[in-house]
Amino acid sequence: MAQVNPTVGDLEGNCGIVVEHARRAAEAGAHLVVFPEMMVTGYPVEDLALRRTFVDASIEAVHALAGRLSSEGLGELPVAVGYLSRRRGAATTALGQPVGAPQNAVALLHRGRAVFTSAKHHLPNYGVFDEFRHFVPGDVLPVVRLHGIDTAFVVCEDLWQDGGPVAAVRESGATLLVVLNGSPYERDKGDARLELCARRAREADVALAYVNMVGGQDELVFDGDSLVVDAAGDLVARAPRFEEALLVADLELPGAEGPGMWGAAAEADGITIERHLISDSPLPPYRPLPNPVAPRPDDLGEVYAALVLATRDYVRKNRFPSVILGLSGGIDSALTATIAADALGPERVHGVLMPSRYSSDHSVSDAEELVRRQGINGRTVAVGPMIEAFEKAVEIDGLAAENLQARVRGQLLMTLSNQEGHLVLTTGNKSELASGYSTLYGDSAGGFAPIKDVWKTLVWELARWRNAEAERLGRTPPIPEESITKPPSAELRPGQLDTDSLPDYQILDALLDDYVGTDLGRAELVAAGHHPELVDRVIRMVDRAEYKRRQYPPGPKISKRNFGRDRRLPITNRSTV
Repeated sequence: MAQVNPTVGDLEGNCGIVVEHARRAAEAGAHLVVFPEMMVTGYPVEDLALRRTFVDASIEAVHALAGRLSSEGLGELPVAVGYLSRRRGAATTALGQPVGAPQNAVALLHRGRAVFTSAKHHLPNYGVFDEFRHFVPGDVLPVVRLHGIDTAFVVCEDLWQDGGPVAAVRESGATLLVVLNGSPYERDKGDARLELCARRAREADVALAYVNMVGGQDELVFDGDSLVVDAAGDLVARAPRFEEALLVADLELPGAEGPGMWGAAAEADGITIERHLISDSPLPPYRPLPNPVAPRPDDLGEVYAALVLATRDYVRKNRFPSVILGLSGGIDSALTATIAADALGPERVHGVLMPSRYSSDHSVSDAEELVRRQGINGRTVAVGPMIEAFEKAVEIDGLAAENLQARVRGQLLMTLSNQEGHLVLTTGNKSELASGYSTLYGDSAGGFAPIKDVWKTLVWELARWRNAEAERLGRTPPIPEESITKPPSAELRPGQLDTDSLPDYQILDALLDDYVGTDLGRAELVAAGHHPELVDRVIRMVDRAEYKRRQYPPGPKISKRNFGRDRRLPITNRSTV
């Protein structure tokens, strides 16, 4: 099971990953190697699926990959890959179907050809998924006899939904079910994958191998966590999370009963079972290797790993040489800088201190201390003269004067980005984004927002976790303690604190999570124990800030409902319920 990190659109590079890991699998003695969902194209491809030339290129790449595997001496090893295909014979597109009838498909490559191609049946259309828009469903369960073992193949959502191909597995007589996945990470999911795999294995009376991709793709981050369970649902092997791995597992499986009906098709609950033969003879006995079971990180450790991986891949896959961010001495910029340094190395992180007349001495010293502790590149640019130039040209006061400072800082970072080629990291958290507590074209300016989906209370938890992890390893904590313990402030006016404009973050985040995370209405929020006046105030803040969120940079999704693909509300909106 090749838990790898493809890049959307990089067909040549992704096929190279397949060849490399197929060779490693062959050297390890594997008899079958499986790659994730949409491996050849990367996932999700979104509207690239509607581009006929891209679908054609994906299909051609799979045929070329089959030939390349054979020519490089790997043709005897069956290789299952996900790719973008189209429904057979789809000359035209029916009304209401995506253009070109594209399909989220799997092919099994062997001896220079595809033994079968099959398409995902259940198309998810919730949360971050929009597959009704991009694909048409398949209706086939492929079953391949390999070394006398009947093995069935399905794709991701087919495992999660009742019915469909998985429901036909038991009737097919297969004793191994292989599932190709592009399943993104989200916090508080528990061990839902293992529980699901165990349940499906028991239902179908099969061993089940679940391979998942790893890596960041825009808002999404895939955590790997590939696993194998036996027919009783017991865990056999498991890959690590948030890193690439080749999981090699030895399984003892019952052989197929009776002669196969090769090429014949049988119907089961609307699914066609197609049978294919690679080899009927069982393997000679051999000594199995111990099956690895990787430990799982704790809750905060997995969240932090997700943010680091997402940031690294966004920078790497979009070919930015380095990142730049503003350092205020506060907790948000400190955590963002730490994530960036862990993702890219401190030498590729540039922090800019931009003190103004309202910046406290400890804010400057805390930012300087963070630069010293982490070894990132630091510089100081005083923004006071730039602000004064604006104030001489235009008479402003109040909120406009406060926002001017943030916009001057944002403009400075974007200018340095243009001049030096850095990607600007935005340092705002989810609580600020929800409540509109940010300045458009100021502190919201940038190209990627690592903590966009992190509530303020979680920001503090992650900072403490990261420091504790450094101490556990005998290293200097990367974040100054003062940045964690001092009251948060935008420092845009004398003595300003976040609590001047916002409730205490413990109270605010709980209310925001109920309103944003689960879509509770006003009456439901009050019934859940939130104060009615605060509910009205927070609803107004969240709804009025929708236009700001539409202009915010992307950031990694870690929650069940992020601002972005998960939550799509109208900007013009007078709803009060």
